[in-house]
Amino acid sequence: MKYNFDSNVDVEKTNAYLVGGGIASLSAAVYLIRDGHIPGKNIHIFEQSKITGGSMDGGGNPDSGYIIRGGRMFDEEAYQCIFGIMESIPSLTDPKVSIRDEFRGFNKKIKTLSTARLIDNEANIIESSKLGFNREDRLALMDIIITPEEELGTKTVVECFPESFFQTNFWYQWTTSFAFEPWHSAIEFKRYLHRFMHELPKVSDFSGVRRTPYNQYDSIILPITEWLKSQGVDFEYNCSVNSLEFEPNEEEKKVIGINCTKNNVDENIIIKDKDFVFVTIGSITAGASLGYTRTAPVINDKNVGSDWKLWESIAKESPEFGKPQIFNQNVEKSLFETFTVTLKDPTMFKRIVEFSGNQPGTGSLMTFKESGWFMSICLHNQPHFLNQPDNVQALWGYSLFPYNKGDYVKKRMVDCTGEEILTELLGHLRFDEDKEKILNTSICIPCILPFATSQFLPRTKGDRPKVIPECSKNLAFLGQFCEIEDDVVFTVDYSSRSAQTAVYKFLDLDKEVTPIYKGQYDVRILFNSAMSMMKDDNLSKEIGMLKKMMFK
Repeated sequence: MKYNFDSNVDVEKTNAYLVGGGIASLSAAVYLIRDGHIPGKNIHIFEQSKITGGSMDGGGNPDSGYIIRGGRMFDEEAYQCIFGIMESIPSLTDPKVSIRDEFRGFNKKIKTLSTARLIDNEANIIESSKLGFNREDRLALMDIIITPEEELGTKTVVECFPESFFQTNFWYQWTTSFAFEPWHSAIEFKRYLHRFMHELPKVSDFSGVRRTPYNQYDSIILPITEWLKSQGVDFEYNCSVNSLEFEPNEEEKKVIGINCTKNNVDENIIIKDKDFVFVTIGSITAGASLGYTRTAPVINDKNVGSDWKLWESIAKESPEFGKPQIFNQNVEKSLFETFTVTLKDPTMFKRIVEFSGNQPGTGSLMTFKESGWFMSICLHNQPHFLNQPDNVQALWGYSLFPYNKGDYVKKRMVDCTGEEILTELLGHLRFDEDKEKILNTSICIPCILPFATSQFLPRTKGDRPKVIPECSKNLAFLGQFCEIEDDVVFTVDYSSRSAQTAVYKFLDLDKEVTPIYKGQYDVRILFNSAMSMMKDDNLSKEIGMLKKMMFK
């Protein structure tokens, strides 16, 4: 998509108001300054918390414990939009290099090659390179790949596959890599198959995965925030945007005011003719609840916090502004639970390394595929936090079935304390002899995320608004709940692309939005994916002959 118009934007007189301090707004601010030449002082970011980052958070200390609500993996081919942002931001540790260069250097040194991707309930590491398809599974997978989105409609994943598909190594690995559930949107599942088809042959060892040197807040959010501050960007913290005021007009929608509360004081901001408003709608971490070692978190709904209220208010103005109720009224199907363990004794850390055969940072997710909670853990490269001392380690995990009872702790995960969750994990690892030492020297902080996968819920055309709706004159929608054709949500790249699309169009820039990677049209990727799908059949001789013919 390329915008090439005669620009009538006077950058010195243009103000940009960005609602939300997550990666979407931060990306938009970078594009406004770098590509649009908007002065930093004309950019205003409203964030209801005390820090930027939104869902890309990470923090804590060794005394009270570390916490990251979610983990993210990066893909070299598919994440070009966020990489374009990272190329422009200097590293905090070495300002002579960008955080993109820092990222590349780290991944050259720490390479992912998992040797313990799937683990059974007897603590055996399962050979998982074969995807486990039968003929019916393969045909169903091929069918969803080629079926147009309009034909899939509001179908769920489970409606498109036989029961056997959900017992394959592919499903266990794909679903935990991307957090898909059987009741999620078939359209989104199809988009993921297209976008990450090149990863299908590597899904069992994660060799295509890239990681940030530290958690994503320290490695990406903090450097971007510091750079924007150096450019003069105005950050308004403890500021909740309650509603937008629109010019009276049935056909065209133009924002003329922002109603907000700053430090408990109500304020109205007038939006002038040359100004633009960018709103991050919805939130995957709205209503997040933290527990602690001896306390369990609680399950919240859409009414906790203001994340969903703003979109609901805006949506009343026009049917083009989307339907938030599609995504925020089914917590039981959008919730998952994460946990961060701070280890003050090296015993568990060393034992996981010995058990898995992977050094920290090289193994990515380890999934206990038969566990009642469907639990996975990740042992990152250490330190994972900038302020983490050498004698403290941290690991992260999550579960897709937190409403189920555990195998060792006979309770629903959502009802468990951090200590109980760690007890369940130790049971699956069979670290019985070290159990008491580990429990007594660790802090486990659980986190319930009621809307973590809400963007995956079944939807149809119009449920998500376009980045810039046809009726909008100065309002753009950013983040995980706007509609970008062919792109996949639940990625950092999606948020950055929404920002790039909005900025380039509003400022009439003669620049092309970063193209979406479409490896599904590459014959080599198609061939390698097809070969991976047929590993279970006795076709090795025929496959070898076919490969020689194609790549002679």
